[in-house]
Amino acid sequence: MSIHFPPAGAESFLERTAVVIPALNEEECVAGVVRQWLALGVRRVRVVDNGSTDATVRVASAAGAEVISEPLRGYGAAAWRGLQEWPEDCEWVLFSSADGSDRLSREEADVWRCTVDAGVEIILGDRVSLPDSSRHLKPIQRFGNRLCCSVIAAHWGRRFRDMASLRLVRHHALMQLQLADRGFGWNVEMQVRALEYGWRMVELPVGHHPRLSGESKISGSWCGTVRAGRGILRTLLQLWLLQRTRTTRLTKAPVHTSDRV
Repeated sequence: MSIHFPPAGAESFLERTAVVIPALNEEECVAGVVRQWLALGVRRVRVVDNGSTDATVRVASAAGAEVISEPLRGYGAAAWRGLQEWPEDCEWVLFSSADGSDRLSREEADVWRCTVDAGVEIILGDRVSLPDSSRHLKPIQRFGNRLCCSVIAAHWGRRFRDMASLRLVRHHALMQLQLADRGFGWNVEMQVRALEYGWRMVELPVGHHPRLSGESKISGSWCGTVRAGRGILRTLLQLWLLQRTRTTRLTKAPVHTSDRV
């Protein structure tokens, strides 16, 4: 895919982007994350509070975020809520973690801008290609990544490098996917459904950083890891079964012939 720079004065994709940040009890991290994105130049930052019992809502709002609430627990539930009542001045949604592990440098943002201008529906952050980034991933994260990417490659024919949360998507296209998962399978379902729709997808290397404070809800404990892994594998199984069902229906569909030459 050829990359070209927009004409001088052209509006950056960041000025047409709202960042959506699902958050659960991240009062020590979320304010810094909000400020980082606003300083980079995004149009809006939406923090979706997923039932926090600490000061997440207050500190996120004070940092400049629009805070909305989703009481139904689950990453996918919070991400889906963040897409509703979408602002007309934002074409793109950028999903980010509330813990500070996801961010874009100025240089990375320039590369993403060129890729957007080349014409894509989704850009996926790749944490594993850069050694300084991948070393911050825990062994269980690396294993889960490889397993998930291998399953997708085997059944859908596309080899991804990473399943990171940092991803930029055209909002109107994302809504057409009608994602159903409301848990940890949200990102997996997004990538598989995008493949089935024939989306133009690009993975770009990004830095990955230790969380600013506290422990991850997923990789920070075996319980969280098992729960997330189970949800992801269940989503993959459901998507595979749906794919097989559609293929079987097409195979068994009657063939109509015409007597006309």
